[in-house]
Amino acid sequence: MKKINYGLIMSDFDGTLVTRGGTVPQAVRQAVNEYVDAGGIFTVCTGRMTASILPRVRELGLKGLVAAYQGTVIADIQSGKIIKNGGLTTAHGQEICRVIESKGKTINAYCGDTLYTTAGSSDRLIKKYEEVTGITAEHIQGLMSDFVVKNNLVCQKIISVVMPDEKLPLYEFMRETLGCKYEVTYSSDILVEVSPLGDDKGNALNFIADYYKIPLQKTVAIGDNLNDLPMILKAGVGVAVDNATQELKEKSCFICPSCEDGGVAEVINKYGFA
Repeated sequence: MKKINYGLIMSDFDGTLVTRGGTVPQAVRQAVNEYVDAGGIFTVCTGRMTASILPRVRELGLKGLVAAYQGTVIADIQSGKIIKNGGLTTAHGQEICRVIESKGKTINAYCGDTLYTTAGSSDRLIKKYEEVTGITAEHIQGLMSDFVVKNNLVCQKIISVVMPDEKLPLYEFMRETLGCKYEVTYSSDILVEVSPLGDDKGNALNFIADYYKIPLQKTVAIGDNLNDLPMILKAGVGVAVDNATQELKEKSCFICPSCEDGGVAEVINKYGFA
């Protein structure tokens, strides 16, 4: 059996571990299994809801911990037990929603296993999001800021789903307006996201590495988008897939093949084993 080199490998999910079609390449499945069988810890950290990512990592046969909501929630894969659970207070949620509302944008509020949205039921972007994540949204009427207060919601994150050309302007506005109080990032061409300050993928990596007693310098993180940057910077080796944003590539130690070409398998074989 091969010996382990880097004891913990953390991968983003969409656009990194899985292809754009939502499948995990066979070479990646094989490499993950070989690494785990040899004693390595392979984990996923994603912006997805806990209810969305748990079935997918179980399909892969993974055990141990998974990080959802950018690391705001960390759960045990087999039991579903929540190990770490963060969230935005009702007042914070209201503040974030009001900022997004000032730009007239659609809002998704994620509370536990429920997704609330101000988008119409026929909205194309929301339908696409539901299809990808396997989550059915609850559509609300009126302002999300009022709904959050009326229902005393504690949200793990709040996002706006926008057209690709609207993403960067909204991100810059929200970062300038809210960035000193919350984590503001984006995770795809259409998602601008806000989560609790300190709940990012870098701190999720730190939490899981500490849980398994693996030094950070012996960890690897792999991603494709801006929300992956904190774990890329914190890991012993930060890796960007070839389809990653240019900013992430520039901050990474290594660029592997794209998600379509099973780049995660190359990372496991390059760094996972001695």
